[in-house]
Amino acid sequence: MHQVRLFFIALQFFTRIPIPAWVGFDPAWLHQASRYFPAVGWVVAGVSAGVYAVAALLWPPVVALVLATVAGIWLTGAFHEDGFADVCDGFGGGMTPERVLEIMKDSRVGAYGAIGITLMLMFKLSLLASLPLAYVLPAILIAHPLSRLASCSLIWCLEYARLEGKAKPLAQHMSGKEFVIAIVSVVLPVAAMLAFGLLPIMSFLAGLLCLSAASWWLARLFVRRIGGYTGDCLGAVQQLSEVAFYLGLLALPRWI
Repeated sequence: MHQVRLFFIALQFFTRIPIPAWVGFDPAWLHQASRYFPAVGWVVAGVSAGVYAVAALLWPPVVALVLATVAGIWLTGAFHEDGFADVCDGFGGGMTPERVLEIMKDSRVGAYGAIGITLMLMFKLSLLASLPLAYVLPAILIAHPLSRLASCSLIWCLEYARLEGKAKPLAQHMSGKEFVIAIVSVVLPVAAMLAFGLLPIMSFLAGLLCLSAASWWLARLFVRRIGGYTGDCLGAVQQLSEVAFYLGLLALPRWI
């Protein structure tokens, strides 16, 4: 029952979805809820994929993809997109760790953030629209939880870079056991999807490689520039690694 509560706490933190009253709340639970961050990705992916599947019956695929993207952004309150924009602003305009953190804490969006989020969304939609139609739904379903697992890896292996912020309740080192729970919540459903042939294995591996490379590069950048990560960094990893996964899926068919 405690694990169910932790999942609902994570769901409440990362989405607009109301949770049952019996769940209750304890600030200490927030320290443990990040293990279910990837599991929340399945919920967001399911909503986005569902919107796409229905909309594609009525409109062209590109329109359906825009509606699916809007649904995902609305469901999460642009939580991860906001983090990506803040990282663009902070790392684009800050020269020292202190200045980078100060800019990221500012609620206003600057030129780097506006340009970055616009290009990222355009890139994401272009990649999805370029995928074979049979790949789109499984790609969305897999990319969301997998990219959130990439964010969890930062919580597991990096230090938090400042003492306050929205993500501070979640910004504790995950134990090995907690990270294993996060991995299992992604690996088992993905393995089942691959076993049913929803995505070619080699295409999935190419996407996974690109996702891992993007996450690794961002993690190194964060450590070098600010000595660790913040909540905004988690959002940036989720967004960029999701896009990288689609990029890998799209690249491999051109070579086989």
